[in-house]
Amino acid sequence: MTLIKSISGIRGTIGGAAGDGLTPVDIVKFTSAFGTWAISKSGIKKIVIGRDARISGSMVNNLVIGTLQGLGIDVIDLGLSTTPTVEIAVPLEQAAGGIILTASHNPKQWNALKLLNSKGEFISDMDGKDVLGIAERGDLKYADVDDLGKVTHDDSYLQKHIDAVLALPLVDVDAITKADFKVVIDCVNSTGGIFIPALLKALGVKTVHELFCEPDGKFPHNPEPLPENLIALSQEVVKKNADLGIAVDPDVDRLCFVNEDGSMFGEEYTLVAVADYVLKNTVGNTVSNLSSTRALRDVTEKAGGEYHAAAVGEVNVVNKMKETNAIIGGEGNGGVIYPESHYGRDALVGIALFLTHLAKSGKTVSALRASYPAYFISKNKITLTPEMDIDALLLKVEEKYKKQPHSTIDGLKIEFDKEWVHLRRSNTEPIIRIYSEGNSETVANNLANKIIADIKEILSI
Repeated sequence: MTLIKSISGIRGTIGGAAGDGLTPVDIVKFTSAFGTWAISKSGIKKIVIGRDARISGSMVNNLVIGTLQGLGIDVIDLGLSTTPTVEIAVPLEQAAGGIILTASHNPKQWNALKLLNSKGEFISDMDGKDVLGIAERGDLKYADVDDLGKVTHDDSYLQKHIDAVLALPLVDVDAITKADFKVVIDCVNSTGGIFIPALLKALGVKTVHELFCEPDGKFPHNPEPLPENLIALSQEVVKKNADLGIAVDPDVDRLCFVNEDGSMFGEEYTLVAVADYVLKNTVGNTVSNLSSTRALRDVTEKAGGEYHAAAVGEVNVVNKMKETNAIIGGEGNGGVIYPESHYGRDALVGIALFLTHLAKSGKTVSALRASYPAYFISKNKITLTPEMDIDALLLKVEEKYKKQPHSTIDGLKIEFDKEWVHLRRSNTEPIIRIYSEGNSETVANNLANKIIADIKEILSI
């Protein structure tokens, strides 16, 4: 059993002993802490919640609602929803914050409380520490019987979210309708199965073949939208002679595409393609995290904008986007953040912008992908002993490559012309994760192996 307490939320496996997994006791404890923090921060006694379709969702939902009511907080329950939908709903409801009940791409035994502030954005590092502090100290006071919170069930946000997407100036429904795309979707039997077909219909897509769109939480494959998990989607795209395939994760904030020939567009290139379209129509800057492909930088600079890198983590990307007035940003895991809509990863926004881009380009999906710089990311790790001083080790690697452009805002990233390597320590294990990128798989792997050899040499001294 596992329970991970981080600044942005509480994630764990269902069951086990209290404190070892996401048990009812832990759900009540951390919901109480967040509700207490939200009231103290805003003075507002209203919180929006929504959940993905995973099996434990109903149980977690009931506990969260009851706990918030016990604090005297009114609850707007969106029911089966998506992470970006809850993010949009929080400011519209003028709520103190939001809780999304989802473990994102984690398997079915996981669930989590994702925590949002009054802007509908993930809470900051400082706020997260405050919430965890309240939970550990038990600084909790519940409401008297006459002051219990009320619950309102609101299923209107599916349409409100879609309407907001359609209202974006760069979303062209006429162009998408005229393109007459044939699309296959894989929604991993979660809430994408509700939201994505409705969005595509609103965008004028008439032919939609649905795979795994029953929101029962019975994930038919590992729910992370990686190539090895999208074999059925790839096969169905070819079988149906479709123009593309679309896959989302269980809470619909990650997005990836399959080309018309069944090959992968590449989740790293979801943001690249959408950013390319936005940059063609709006002058501005972009942001992604340090472990994302250099292709975004290439596309941005070609369009006359500036690219900026942020530490890994959505809240860090959002902060950097605000700091640099970025017009689009996100993460290489298929997360598109478009401030014209809201500061959160949103697959619905990503789909609408991508389909508009595709329709106006007149290209096939594979041809569009081929129009971008070709890079390959290699992901490796090196396991160390628990007593190893990883920070000191990274400093020695930094010293070795001090003449190369490098960044230490999140581990150590070293650039070699258009190649790079990013070293990040794990927060839970004695591991250094090593991400490297080059213009081929061989180049990326060779760079990773070189750095691994350097680390082993340092350790042997």
